[in-house]
Amino acid sequence: MKVIGIIAEYNPFHLGHWKQLRLVRQVAGEDCGIAVLMSGSFVQRGAPAIFDKSLRARAAVECGADLVLELPVNYALASAEGFCSGGVRVLSGFCDGLCFGTESGDLNTLNAVASALLSGDFSPALHRELESGMSFPAARQAALARVGADASLLEKPNDILAVEYCKAILAQHSTMQPMPIRREGSYHADVPDKSNPSATALRGRIESQEPWMDYVPRNAREVFSGAAIHTLAAGERAMLGRLRCMEDAEFAALPYGSEGLWRKFMHQCRAGQTLEEILTQTKSRRYTRSRLDRMAMCAYLGLTQSAMDTPAPYTRVLAFNGTGREILKMARRSGRFPHVGEPQLEAFWDLEQRCTDLYGLFCVDAPEPAGLEAKRRVWMPGK
Repeated sequence: MKVIGIIAEYNPFHLGHWKQLRLVRQVAGEDCGIAVLMSGSFVQRGAPAIFDKSLRARAAVECGADLVLELPVNYALASAEGFCSGGVRVLSGFCDGLCFGTESGDLNTLNAVASALLSGDFSPALHRELESGMSFPAARQAALARVGADASLLEKPNDILAVEYCKAILAQHSTMQPMPIRREGSYHADVPDKSNPSATALRGRIESQEPWMDYVPRNAREVFSGAAIHTLAAGERAMLGRLRCMEDAEFAALPYGSEGLWRKFMHQCRAGQTLEEILTQTKSRRYTRSRLDRMAMCAYLGLTQSAMDTPAPYTRVLAFNGTGREILKMARRSGRFPHVGEPQLEAFWDLEQRCTDLYGLFCVDAPEPAGLEAKRRVWMPGK
């Protein structure tokens, strides 16, 4: 069986994601298996997922995915490079191809830019641009232009991730074949497009209690109906409580805090009244807001740079159907992916439990109880 992988957040699962699943089968064959590696309780922009990961995984399987695995939290809260590299590392164990959205849809150009990022000329060029005081995204584009690559490809969100997927595949010598599909509609649109809604727009509607179910496949509507909503605003005081109690050494150990940024962040945490004030006062032209958002969430969760750099020892199964069960069996028989399954290292399992406990404090209605991760069960149709 050919298995195609997808790395996603499904925050929440919507019609655009459903379209991608159908396109995969049109291209790879109706008999292919689809394995999704999905962010769990926290997403790459440094925020809690709006719905619990088990519900989002179930919605994906109800709408056409065969297997949903959880992207480990240290990959889910990484930069675009770390997010994609971690995802490729996991899926390369048992997937033949990797499908991802892109505004350009041009695989040759994506691979060319990915190769340029890995070239020996790029790193020195990037260093020179960073020394001028540019932000990392701007410096990267300027450095790409210096080495003769198409820097304009790094201006749109899906293209940025697409390049990072291609780069990770090349760097890891993965046998997965890239399968780009054109992403229609705006990724960050505030108003949802009927056929290609943005998750940003849907989250806005969910939080403001506006109608949004028309933008979700029919099979997912029942899954999300009445589901507990989680927002950053609902957990702000929990985050502030943690940030105000941190010691200097804890701030120094944070990811994304290089070049003294952790110290500036620390001072603002001890003076700021709101999370927004802290992040606004910490931000500068050199550092993107998304980097600060991720650093703040890592601080709240107790994620250090060391934890972010340590490869996840296993990947948890969240949901699967009959085909997904066969994908898992095939992977285990081949020995290509030995870490799917139950927790194997106590430290990482403790981290996962802590993250779920802290995620519960972002629930809009009322804080959720601790200890839910140990009670979580894999979802299968009919159970």
